[in-house]
Amino acid sequence: MRALDQRPGKRTSDRSDQTPHRLRPSGGYRSLRSFRVATLIYDGTVAFCERFLDPHSRTVDQMVQAARSGRQNIAEGSRASAASSQTELRFVNVARASLDELLLDYEDFLRQRGLRQWGKEDREAQEVRAVGHGISNPTDRSDRTDLTDRAAYARWLAHPDPAVVANTLICLIHQANYLLDRQIAGLEQCFIAEGGYTERLAAARIAVRAQQNQSDRPDPTDRSDLKAQAPNCPLCGKPLVVRTAKKGAHAGSQFWGCSAYPACHGTRAIH
Repeated sequence: MRALDQRPGKRTSDRSDQTPHRLRPSGGYRSLRSFRVATLIYDGTVAFCERFLDPHSRTVDQMVQAARSGRQNIAEGSRASAASSQTELRFVNVARASLDELLLDYEDFLRQRGLRQWGKEDREAQEVRAVGHGISNPTDRSDRTDLTDRAAYARWLAHPDPAVVANTLICLIHQANYLLDRQIAGLEQCFIAEGGYTERLAAARIAVRAQQNQSDRPDPTDRSDLKAQAPNCPLCGKPLVVRTAKKGAHAGSQFWGCSAYPACHGTRAIH
């Protein structure tokens, strides 16, 4: 997983134009809204655990791992999409399940301490959702987008009240789950309509072979090899040559005509 966070060096970018075309695109996960929200959740969870939970608690490890799994599996699924849509679906579903597990941890935190959990229509929850609606997809894949996202939610994620931070992260998890549900539905529809990688690879191979077979077929209008097959005139015995009828019912069609024409009018049909 460490390789996912390595930024491409100059050598990689210089070779980008040489990358062959793929049947299915892969990567590009940094521009996915689901990945960006999952990154906020992961970073926010690490900070939440450091500020408000016992660092020796097993719950801390579970929450951090669940948050990390949500983010990393979105990236892993995107990277695997070129090879298998089924593998991509599996990774995205794992990300969804991990965030559901984390959601329960935050709900448990509030319930066990008698703290209020925001309702969907509460003003605070609506304010957090409004920030998400206002953030557009980035035009680059740099780490600056992560900084921009964190700054947008800083007033809640850096709040001294743990209830505010926990509720904010719950709102973000609901956003991420909504985005992942749409992503999963889109992947399922794509798989139904276009098939998996193996099916598409086989279809592409069949298309290439059909094109090759078509180009290997002889042109029925090509008579260049007839000279070597020229028979002799049935009247005078001299070689026949290919001629084209200029008039009459067979105008435009080819036939064997005597090479001694007009002295000899011998002809023969071309079969």
